[in-house]
Amino acid sequence: MSGLNYKHLRYFWTVAKAGSIARACERLHLTPQTISGQLSAFENALGYKLFVRVGRRLELSEAGRLVLSYADEIFTVGEELEDVLRHRGGGLPLQFKVGVADSVPKSIAYRLLEPAVSLPEPLRIVCREGKLASHMADLAIHRLDLVIADGPMPSGLSIRGFNHLLGECGLTFFASPALARRHKSRFPGNLDGAPLLLPGEEAAVRPGLMQWLEGIAVRPRIVGEFDDGALMKAFGQAGIGIFAAPSAIAAEVRRQYGVVSIGSTDAVIERFYAISVERRLSHPAVVAISSMARKELFGSKRDS
Repeated sequence: MSGLNYKHLRYFWTVAKAGSIARACERLHLTPQTISGQLSAFENALGYKLFVRVGRRLELSEAGRLVLSYADEIFTVGEELEDVLRHRGGGLPLQFKVGVADSVPKSIAYRLLEPAVSLPEPLRIVCREGKLASHMADLAIHRLDLVIADGPMPSGLSIRGFNHLLGECGLTFFASPALARRHKSRFPGNLDGAPLLLPGEEAAVRPGLMQWLEGIAVRPRIVGEFDDGALMKAFGQAGIGIFAAPSAIAAEVRRQYGVVSIGSTDAVIERFYAISVERRLSHPAVVAISSMARKELFGSKRDS
């Protein structure tokens, strides 16, 4: 197949959205013969029939539905670009669209994203939280400018992307004051038999945490597992169990949830990444995020 003809794709998209060639003619200000000829040329170039005639109506073929799904993405992004450029003179802020994996602590996400809103150029952050795999799909089609995750891009994905290590730190364990008083032996022995709240199975730190506990022969009593880190901390605040959080935000966790630190370890490392389609970070907001992470939140680290 030769290179994609975007004029033909636009005609196809308009017909598919309008529902008929006649309605597409009104939108495109072209004759039915011109549009029919362009559609035939497009189908010949692709090697697939995109429409099938059912009575007097045109319906999308299986190949047509596939092409339409991509056309929707292409022209929606194009319209967004036109809208942004059209309003730049009016001082409206540029959008910076970030996907945050739901296993990343919200305090970490906020600390990382906050420098982006302090840039001299007006910027509006669109922050979406969800599963990493879903964010990677959106990054691939430029629905997102950046993904923040607690692990590198999953292997095996047919997506071109680059991992930029923002920083790493150990874990600190927290408990409500009452629970801490009941388990006040020397760390990490105070975890043995104690109620423990675990991050969900998708959290990158979980395997290392479990291996560490097994390696030191400490067997806590697992009382809960949470995909949402904030919910896990809320249960910890209520005294349901001990929980761990990145040591980089230990002071914030103590202050926000009224819990106390009962020990920390650097034997389990939690890492945070910016994942982008760029090998070198160049977007001003991304550079600000990376700089703050290296200099303030985690200390100097290098890209991987």
